Amino acid sequence: MTDHHLLGIDYGTESCRVGVFTADGRPVTFAATPYPTHRPKPGWAEQSPKDWWNALVASTRQAMAQSGLMPEQIAGIGYDATSYSLVPTDANGNALRDAIMWMDVRATRQAARADSLEGHVRRYNAGGTQPNSAEWAPFKLAWLKENEPDIYDQARWLLDAPDWVGAQLTGQFANNTCSASIRMYHDRTQGGFLHQVYDVTGCGDVFAKLPEPVNPLGTQLGVLTGRAAEALGLRPGTPVAQGGIDAEHGMVGLNVLTPGRMSLTTGSSHVMLGQAERPISGTGFWGAFTDAVVPGLFLVETSGVSTGSALNWFKDNFAHDVLIEAEQQGVSGYDLLNERSKDLRPGSDGLIINEYFQGNRTPYSDSKARGVILGLTLSHRPHHLYRALQEAVCYGVALNLKSLAASGFVPTEMVMCGGATRSRDWVQMHADVTGVPIVMTEVADAVALGSCVLAAAAAGVYPSVADAAQAMVHEKETVHPRPDLHEQYVPLVRLYGKLYPAVHELQHELTDLTEARA
Repeated sequence: MTDHHLLGIDYGTESCRVGVFTADGRPVTFAATPYPTHRPKPGWAEQSPKDWWNALVASTRQAMAQSGLMPEQIAGIGYDATSYSLVPTDANGNALRDAIMWMDVRATRQAARADSLEGHVRRYNAGGTQPNSAEWAPFKLAWLKENEPDIYDQARWLLDAPDWVGAQLTGQFANNTCSASIRMYHDRTQGGFLHQVYDVTGCGDVFAKLPEPVNPLGTQLGVLTGRAAEALGLRPGTPVAQGGIDAEHGMVGLNVLTPGRMSLTTGSSHVMLGQAERPISGTGFWGAFTDAVVPGLFLVETSGVSTGSALNWFKDNFAHDVLIEAEQQGVSGYDLLNERSKDLRPGSDGLIINEYFQGNRTPYSDSKARGVILGLTLSHRPHHLYRALQEAVCYGVALNLKSLAASGFVPTEMVMCGGATRSRDWVQMHADVTGVPIVMTEVADAVALGSCVLAAAAAGVYPSVADAAQAMVHEKETVHPRPDLHEQYVPLVRLYGKLYPAVHELQHELTDLTEARA
C-alpha cells in the first residue's frame, strides 16, 4: 500500500490546484495554474471551461514532473470544483458557452419565484425564514431557458462544474450527491429532486438534461479515458472517484465524517460544515442536506463572507508603513500586524467591527449588509483595527454556532484548515471566543487531500471513505479555549450580535441610495 499514490484535482474560484499524496496521506507535491473570471455585467461571473481544462493539463503535468513518479504509480484520481457553476454541454461534454459561476447572481428574479413555496422545500432556507439564493441550480437553469433559449434547447447536458470535470476525465455523465443535495434540491427521503421548485421557477422540463445517476462521493465514477490520459500524462484506465463540491471535500480531508465535529475551512471566507444524525433545520443556517457527503447523514452549513478578505483589505489599504517595515525585516505584513496586536486585551480597547463588507450569508443572508465600526476613538491605531477585524471574524463564527445550537446542533470541536492556521494566535482566538476546541491537522490543504481520500476509496486502496480518511488524515494539535478569556469575550459577542439588527435598516437605505446613483 505504501507504493500507492493518489492525485487530487481541486478546481477553486481562481485556479486549478493538483496535489499528489501518498497512500497514508502525506503530501508529495502541489501545482497550481490560474484562470480568469469574466464579469460582463454587474452581479455576473463567468469562466471558460477551455481555461479550466488547460489549467488542469498544466497543473497535472507540473505536479507529476515535480513528484518524480511514473503514471502507473497513481492508483486513483479524485476531483472537486465550485458549485453551483452551470456548464451547458453537447452530448460529448463540450461546453456550449462559458460557465455561469457559483457566485453569479443574475438569477435573482427567478429565485424569488420559489419564495412562496411552503412545506418540506422550505427547510433548506434557514427553516423557511430566508429567501432562495440566486446561486442555486433551478434558478440559473430557469435564467438560461428564458434568456438563452437556443443554448438551453441545444444542450444535451446541463452540468454542475464537478460533474463536467468527471465527464472530461471518464466520459461518464452523472450528478453527484453533494451538488444535488446542497444546490439542486435533491432529497432521497422525499424521492429525489423536489420538482415543485423547478416547476414554479419555470424549468420543470430540465430533468431530461440532467444525468440520471446521483452518485455518492467516493464511489468509482469510471476510469481515465485514453484521450484524457494522453493530455494529462497519466495512465489510461486509472480509477476516478465521484467528486463533488470543494468545501465539502475539505470535510473529508479533515475527517469530519461523523456527528459531533465541524469543519472550519478558512481563506477569503469561513465555511463551517457539520454532520447531523437527523434532518435539523432552523433560523440562521442552511440545511440539513440529505446524503451530501456521507450517505444517511445530514449536512448543515454556515459561512462568513468577508473573513480573510477583510484582513487582506485592511493590510493592503491601511497598513502601508507596516508593509514597508515588514519587507525590511523579511517577514510578511500579517506577521508584523500579528506581533503588534497580540498583547491587546479582548475587545481591542473598545472596538467592535461588524465585518459584513460584502454582505452576510449566515445567519442573516443579507446581500445589502455592510461593515460597521463601533467605538472608534482618536487613540486607536492600525493594530487596534486589525485586531478588531480578527475578533469580528471569530465573533461571526460564535454567532453562527449560536444559530446551530438553537436547533440542537452543538459541536464538541471544530477541525480547522486554510489560511487562518498560519497564525497560531488567531487559531487560539477562535477557540477563546467560541469556547470550542480547535483541532489542526498536518495537511493544511484539506480540500486536495479530501479528493485523494475519495480516490483511495474508489480505487480500492481502502475499503471505504471512512477507512481512507482515518488512515490519511493526521491530527497534530488541539487548541483549547482559555476559560478566563472566553468569559471576557462572552459580553463582546453579545454586543456584536446586537450590532447588525440595530443598523441593518440604515445599511439597506444607504446601499439602495448608493446603487441608485451608480
